[in-house]
Parts: sequence; C-alpha cells; structure tokens
Amino acid sequence: MEENYTAEQSGAEIKPITVELIKELWSKTYNTEGKPDWSHILPYYAEDIYFRDSIQEIHGIVPFTEMTKRLTARSKDLNMKIVHVIMQDKLVLMEWEMTLSFKKYPSSVMYGSSRLTIDESGKIAAQRDYYDLWGDIFDNIPRFGKMYRKFMKKKFG
Repeated sequence: MEENYTAEQSGAEIKPITVELIKELWSKTYNTEGKPDWSHILPYYAEDIYFRDSIQEIHGIVPFTEMTKRLTARSKDLNMKIVHVIMQDKLVLMEWEMTLSFKKYPSSVMYGSSRLTIDESGKIAAQRDYYDLWGDIFDNIPRFGKMYRKFMKKKFG
C-alpha cells in the first residue's frame, strides 16, 4: 500500500515556509531522541518532489518517503544542527552539521548544505543536498582518515 503524505490527507495545517519554519521542521525531524521522524515534514513536500544528493536522485513523494524510511532503518541515531538558513523569494539555502551514528560504526559529523525550491503552492518542489560523504565519514576512522586526507590533498589540493 502506498503512503501518501499530503496536507489534505493528513489533516495537517500547512504554514507558509519561512526561515523560522525551516529551522523548526528540520530540528524536529532530526533532533528527536534516537531515530529521525519525517512524518511532520512530509506534507510540506510536493507530490512530484525532485530530490538529489551525493548518493541518489529521486522523483516523487512515494520514492522520497521510502528513502526517509531506509535512512531511519539504518540509523542508530541522527542529529542535525542548523548553522544558517537564508530565504529569498522561492529559494531557501541551509547550512547544516549532521551527526550520524550507524549500527557498528562510530559517530560521524557530516558538514553540508541544502537548496530548497518552493513551488507556487508553497511546497518544496526540489531539494538538492551537498556534502562530502566519504571525507566526513573517513575522518572518523583512525589512521585511515589521515591517509585519505593526505591522498586528497596530494591529488586534488
């Protein structure tokens, strides 16, 4: 059965997206005790949401919702600190620090940013996340992190 998180179906009141609302929604999503919870934020996404990050490209609310469930299942703990948020017209830029704790591995801090595009109905039509997935994770592996950074500096620095 497909779960469809629209404001109309959930009965949730959709407020206009503002910097304050973004901070509230993202803090509530990731800074719960233990696993993240997207149930309150999914109604703010458009049915035809386009999402892209360093790992995947997703089209549509159903695959996006499935992705959030996979992340929840893999995560032992997930916290996000919102560093900066700016909004101009229908564009939101957000800088964040996410602490991930996966099963059997040490916690890792990932530094990243997100660009949200708001559609005419006031929902998030597109989200692009930018982060250095491997570098931020490798930094937390003893000895390997230093070797990785030395290699990256030598080859690309």
